Amino acid sequence: MRTHTRGAPTVFFISLLWPLLAAADLDASGGIPFMGGNYDGHPMLYFSRGDVEEMQYAAAGTHRDMAKRIRDAGEAMLEHPDEYLPPWSPAEFSARWNEVYGNNLGVLSMFCLLYPHRIGALDLVKDYMERMAAQPSWLVKDAPWDEVPLAHSLVGFATAYDFMYEYLDKGQQERFLQVIGNASRLMYEKSYVRGWGFQYLHNHQPTNCVALLTGSLVYMTQGYLQEAYLWTKQVLSIMEKSMVLLQDVTDGSLYEGVAYGTYTTRSLFQYMFLVQRHFAIGHFQHPWLFKHFAFLYRTILPGFQRTVAIADSNYNWFYGPESQLVFLDRYVLQNGSGNWLAEIIHQNRVTEGPGQAGKGQRWCTLHTEFIWYDPGLIPKPPSDFGTSQLHHFEDWGVVTYGSALPADTNRTFLSFKSGKLGGRAIYDIVHRNKYKDWVKGWRNFNAGHEHPDQNSFTFAPNGVPFITEALYGPKYTLLNNVVLFGSSISHSCFKPWAGQVTETCDSKWLKYKVGLAADAQGRVEVAMQRQGMVFIRGEGHSAYDPELKLRSFQRNLLLLHPQLLLLVDHIHLQTDSPTRAMSAFFHNTDRPFQGTRVDGVHGAFVTHGEDKYKMSWMDDTGYSNKEMLGYWNYPRGYPYNGSNYVNVTVPLRYPYTRMAYIFFGPGADVQSFSVRGDDQRVDIYLATKDHTYTIYLLTAEETSKPLHAMVLLDKKKIVFEKSLGAKSDSSPEEVEEYVNVMEDNLQHVKPVFQQMERHILGRVLNTASIRKTAERLLQFSDKRKTDEVIEKMFAMSKKQGRSKGGKKLNLGEKLAESFPDIFAQIEVNEKKERQRTSKHSYTDIPEEGDQDLAHLWNIRTATNIKKGSLSRVANLKKFIWGSLQGAGPYRTLPHTSGCFYFSTRPLSSCCSPSY
Repeated sequence: MRTHTRGAPTVFFISLLWPLLAAADLDASGGIPFMGGNYDGHPMLYFSRGDVEEMQYAAAGTHRDMAKRIRDAGEAMLEHPDEYLPPWSPAEFSARWNEVYGNNLGVLSMFCLLYPHRIGALDLVKDYMERMAAQPSWLVKDAPWDEVPLAHSLVGFATAYDFMYEYLDKGQQERFLQVIGNASRLMYEKSYVRGWGFQYLHNHQPTNCVALLTGSLVYMTQGYLQEAYLWTKQVLSIMEKSMVLLQDVTDGSLYEGVAYGTYTTRSLFQYMFLVQRHFAIGHFQHPWLFKHFAFLYRTILPGFQRTVAIADSNYNWFYGPESQLVFLDRYVLQNGSGNWLAEIIHQNRVTEGPGQAGKGQRWCTLHTEFIWYDPGLIPKPPSDFGTSQLHHFEDWGVVTYGSALPADTNRTFLSFKSGKLGGRAIYDIVHRNKYKDWVKGWRNFNAGHEHPDQNSFTFAPNGVPFITEALYGPKYTLLNNVVLFGSSISHSCFKPWAGQVTETCDSKWLKYKVGLAADAQGRVEVAMQRQGMVFIRGEGHSAYDPELKLRSFQRNLLLLHPQLLLLVDHIHLQTDSPTRAMSAFFHNTDRPFQGTRVDGVHGAFVTHGEDKYKMSWMDDTGYSNKEMLGYWNYPRGYPYNGSNYVNVTVPLRYPYTRMAYIFFGPGADVQSFSVRGDDQRVDIYLATKDHTYTIYLLTAEETSKPLHAMVLLDKKKIVFEKSLGAKSDSSPEEVEEYVNVMEDNLQHVKPVFQQMERHILGRVLNTASIRKTAERLLQFSDKRKTDEVIEKMFAMSKKQGRSKGGKKLNLGEKLAESFPDIFAQIEVNEKKERQRTSKHSYTDIPEEGDQDLAHLWNIRTATNIKKGSLSRVANLKKFIWGSLQGAGPYRTLPHTSGCFYFSTRPLSSCCSPSY
């Protein structure tokens, strides 16, 4: 009688045994066994047929929590099939973004695999697959150029085919395989001409490539070796380049931010697993992987429900991140921290309202989380958990403080962004002409989801979002907690106000490919922590048009107390600068601001429960301008309606102007605030009911003392010295012999397919199967040669000859010895195709992207509001500028300028005195 180990299946125990291997260094395989082309049918993608029963045991034991989530998803679909089944109608299926169908099919098939006796489950998954197979296309009607929804359908359908193969009848097996082949073939053809084939490290690339790889592996298992070989080589030729380029990203980040980062890693980690399992291509010693945990851990706000929302984002993660975290723990970290963070995120999940997982994504990664989870890694937090830590992502250009803490009093989160467009690695690859065999400038990258946000920040005292990012919205500078400058620049979106050069007036995507935008950058100059205080400095003038003649846009952040933040903007103008004003914006997507004035100092606040979170401001002459309050409405087509804001507009003096802003929670109510400055420094005095703070901030390029800042807290001195500032902005050297690194990994593919060929030929038993097998194997070979090979195969199958040594040869080996190299011609064709399309693939194509962004979220923040065109704000912009010019040297804009957004209503009706 066969015995089973209860709990995790055999494949799950490999990582438990791995550390016991004689103190050997971990290799790049991550402990994932290489199949070597030796399959016993389906399933085969992530595990083998022999592992299924042990997985069922694990679902009742070590994996019961994850299995419950899978079962809950399956039961929900069983209970409401009309809500989850794809429509039969092609018009309805393609009418809107439809990734939900592929996303849910993976978890449904895993549900059936773990609980095959659940009445109705197998019938439901078959009905689901029949409906998808009935569609003439998985593309969206209004976005036929975008293969992303097709990729979601393909990866889900091919995974379900692999998991459910033994439960399908012969007709379904053949028909569904044909559907997988047709979809994979289209993906392969488009990989040569679409951006995802050559725009590296963008979320579309792994999403589409893993779909094609999944289809290829299934097709390979069914004997269509030539075409599957071609598809596989194409996927690897794309993705292995990305893996090389990713070595330049030294901080574990992804430039598209946390939300889209999880979109990327959802598929990137599947790719790493699949190429190791099927082709022995190991990436588990990749330096980026060892740093990536920080990207998930150091970006979570207190309470574990939100993340820093830099770039296009929702409130946290699009996919996972529990699946990605257990993957990192099992195959990379092996210390329990990934399992711990996955567990605590799940425990704190928002189930209703803002922050809940999107309906189309919430179940998408449950099956991979189950597969990758290692119960032998006891959940254990990082050693510094429970204390507020400062972390600098030097490639991303982001600093965070106070991440991943329980939500509580004085548990504060602070973030700052000032970096190179696309991140340091990508920016330097483009500007230093690195990897020139693969990269031809910005056309090989896609920064469309980034924002014009250099020198931006967020602040969440006590874990309460006070100053927030404006989430997924238009790419306007004024939506990113930074400043605009008054100028007559003709090409600005809101003339006479000029934002950062990457902002776009008429597109959902950031401007980055050409002109001034292509060179935009900011820089974190200082990020340091001393005696419970944090000092961060960024320089952002290079993100603005040179015509503004800005010598410096220096932004300084000093966290003096967990509930007290000082922000000082230092604007230094060149002699002939035409700019005479700046306008700063501060956002809160959740709560409206209300205005206040105390002792002549203007301010604003938001209310959270019974507490007020306040801000005030003053320039270095001691003057405080009146604020503008409003709500910026987003145009239709975005998942959020807009953002509440405070707008502070001030005139600029030559050569420099300083503005000081303070932000404080209920536990640090500021009672006194004054500012003064000279050509070297700014002095700020603050008093709360418990402490006094005297801050000396040195803003000059050359200072008499080697200090950035000094703080006197009552009688205690805290010094932020220059010698210990942020690291130099150095980029790693180009990976040595990078082309050979990629080509060496591609060589892993052919031996696997040759082994598959031997197995397939060894299973030939009669004339009918010989012909069917040969036709599949020789699908792209000459017809006459195919007939000759079939006759030869038939003749050999009738012989039972032995080798000269008397050893009986396996029939598959005999046939393979005399069989033509079925991959040689396909490789020649592949090379010709790559050469033929290489120039064409580098021509610019229309910007790709999500057409209906609402598919990433369940809800919008409020009722939709009608939006007008950009021309609607033309008169408003003139009005704002005219108001400033006539306001006197220290007066603010009229209150009506707070209505700084699109509207079809008259100006007088869209501006409310209270909101």
